[in-house]
Amino acid sequence: MRWSRLRPVLLGITGVVLLAVIWEVYKAVAPADGVEVAGLTVLPRTSDVAMPHLWDMVARAMEPVTRTPGAPPLWAATLQAASVTLGIAAVGWLLGVAVGFLIAMLMQRFRTAESALLPWVVLSQTVPLIALAPVVRNWGTRIQFGDFHWDNWMSVAVIASYLAFFPVSIGALRGFTSPDSAQLDLMRSYGIGWWRTFTRLRLPASVPYLIPALRLAAANAVVGTVVAEVSIGMRGGIGRAIVEFAASASSDPPKQWSPIFGAVLIGLIAAGFVVLIGALLRRYRRVEVNG
Repeated sequence: MRWSRLRPVLLGITGVVLLAVIWEVYKAVAPADGVEVAGLTVLPRTSDVAMPHLWDMVARAMEPVTRTPGAPPLWAATLQAASVTLGIAAVGWLLGVAVGFLIAMLMQRFRTAESALLPWVVLSQTVPLIALAPVVRNWGTRIQFGDFHWDNWMSVAVIASYLAFFPVSIGALRGFTSPDSAQLDLMRSYGIGWWRTFTRLRLPASVPYLIPALRLAAANAVVGTVVAEVSIGMRGGIGRAIVEFAASASSDPPKQWSPIFGAVLIGLIAAGFVVLIGALLRRYRRVEVNG
């Protein structure tokens, strides 16, 4: 029992260590200009500007962000930016989960709604975020309710929810329709209505489908938040930090990697939160269904 609980953690640590080893081995053996085939670069360059050593990245993270007196350490600034992005991504994830769940309920309840909404749900994911983010921001600034003021972070959260609702709506719909006809006939024979059938049969049956969907929605929310921060120029988040630190990549190569690792940390935290949800719903997760 103890090994089964530690196995995922150990495998995760092993994967990180293996990735670090591959990074340094490739940097040591590959040419500085990368590997070219027929004039095309197929493997990345290994110069210190393109691929700094991992220990150089760690050492740079301990130094101040800038040479300005009183500047915080790079790691602290990265964590601050990551916390901002994580908070926005959480709001977007919650909003996307709620919308996706309600759409799935509507499509399961009414076959006409499924035929009408499902193609639009799929089609919605073909719109590029870079084009959508400025539009959402422009629409948001036109909203006026008394003293209410639309901030940039709200536009970012809407974009994150836009990516997050899709896997939830599809996964939840598959889960709600997963009970077989015998189970549904039994509910009908007892005279149980749609709502009680939904809460006592369809909802518990959907958990193996929902957990992978929630995990994918969490990753989508993080990606959407970072991209939207860059697209609308919102300051304070990890997306803006990636752009700003990349501007000094030639003179300070290890610096640009700190916000990248910060984005990775956000993704791990988001995935870990979904794992906790899955642990709470363990009794319903006999078989987990992906896709």
